[in-house]
Amino acid sequence: MRENEIERQLAMAAKKMGGMAVKFVSPGLDGVPDRIVLLPGRKIAFVELKAPGKKLRVLQEKRKRQLEALGFPVYVIDGVEQIGGVLDEICAT
Repeated sequence: MRENEIERQLAMAAKKMGGMAVKFVSPGLDGVPDRIVLLPGRKIAFVELKAPGKKLRVLQEKRKRQLEALGFPVYVIDGVEQIGGVLDEICAT
């Protein structure tokens, strides 16, 4: 399965929950996660999507650590089967 299909499935699943999975682009700051997930109840998290089995690049790892140090949850999804669990975890925080 391709990364863009996993990304599309995430956006659809967030929408079904009454939320959004907004594409995140930050000019001048490379390595940021692909999506910001916004769910009802002021739930927010960053999500990096990867093709199955692919790993974060070094710069992506750095950005993940930076966001987590600021108190934001950051998830990495490399399969559609992970989407439900990640969204549930975001809701639980």
